[in-house]
Amino acid sequence: MKIHIDEAKCVGGGQCVVASPDVFDQRDEDGVAFLLVENPGPDLHASVREAALLCPALAIEVDER
Repeated sequence: MKIHIDEAKCVGGGQCVVASPDVFDQRDEDGVAFLLVENPGPDLHASVREAALLCPALAIEVDER
């Protein structure tokens, strides 16, 4: 699994951080999300998928390959 965040789309809603705090965080200055882990292990895949679904701006892309 590989994750990409489109920072231009991110509205700083923070749902990704709530769903998967081991993978996502937000910048203090503007709230834009960033990755703590670009290629998470299988134990985090479900929470990453949930984060992508919950993103109000659809700014998270998940590549399952």
